[in-house]
Amino acid sequence: MEAQGSNNQLSTESSKVSIAKPSKDRDFLNHLELYLAKRDGVDKLLKISRYASKIILLSSLLSENQDLHCRVKSFESSVGVSRKAFRLGKFIQDLNALRSSATDTTEGRILALVAYGGEGVYYFVEQFVWLAKTGLIDSKNSVKLQKISAWAEFIGYIGSISLKSRDLKRITEEEKSLTSEVLELKSKGQGVDKEVEKIKKIAEKGLLKKLSILQDIADGLMSVADIRDGKGVLSGPFLMASAGLLSALISTHKNWISC
Repeated sequence: MEAQGSNNQLSTESSKVSIAKPSKDRDFLNHLELYLAKRDGVDKLLKISRYASKIILLSSLLSENQDLHCRVKSFESSVGVSRKAFRLGKFIQDLNALRSSATDTTEGRILALVAYGGEGVYYFVEQFVWLAKTGLIDSKNSVKLQKISAWAEFIGYIGSISLKSRDLKRITEEEKSLTSEVLELKSKGQGVDKEVEKIKKIAEKGLLKKLSILQDIADGLMSVADIRDGKGVLSGPFLMASAGLLSALISTHKNWISC
C-alpha cells in the first residue's frame, strides 16, 4: 500500500503541492539539503528504490544470480517496512488540512472530507501495520489492518482525484480567459508581456495538476490491487511495480520544485 502523498500532498493542490519554483541559480547541494530535510523527500527516494527493486526482481536480470536476487528481495522488503516508519503521526497533517480546507460549496466540503478523511484514516492505521510488521504487536490482525488501510487509501484517492479535477477545470478556464485577453490586447497593438507570463505560470500549474491526478490514479490502482489481494485485472505484479515507480517519480519531481 502506498502513502498518498503521495506528502500533506493534498493540501493546496487541492492542492497537493506549491508551484513556486526554486531560483535557477540556487546551489544544488543547498537545494538537495532542503529536499532531504523533508519527511516526504526521503520517503519518495525510498519509494523509488523499492519499486525499482521490484521491477528488477520481476525481470530476468538476476535470474542467474540467486544470491544477489535474494539480497535485492530482502532490500525491497526492508525498504517497504522502513517507509511505514515515515508515516508515524502523519495523519495529523490531514486533520489540519481538513480544518483549514477552503471550500464554499457543499460538494467541495464533502470531497475534502472524503479526500483528507480517507488519507488520514490510512496513515493512522498504517502506524499499527508498521508495529505489527516490526513484531512489537501481535501480527494476527495484520491482514485485517492492511485491508482497512487499503480501503481508506482508495476512498481518499477518489476524493483527491475529484478535488483536483475540479481545480484543473478552473485552471483551464482561467488559462482560456487570459489567452482571449491576450489576443484582444494584441489586436489593439498593446503590450502583452505580463499576461503571457501569467499564462505560462498557469500552464505550469495545470501541468502539475495533471501529473498529480496521474499519480493518484497510479496509486489508486495499487490500492485496488491491495483490496483484491493482487487478484483480477490490472493487478499484475509488473504493472503494480511500474505504477509505484511512476507515482514515486512524479511525487519526487513535485517535492523537488516546491522546496
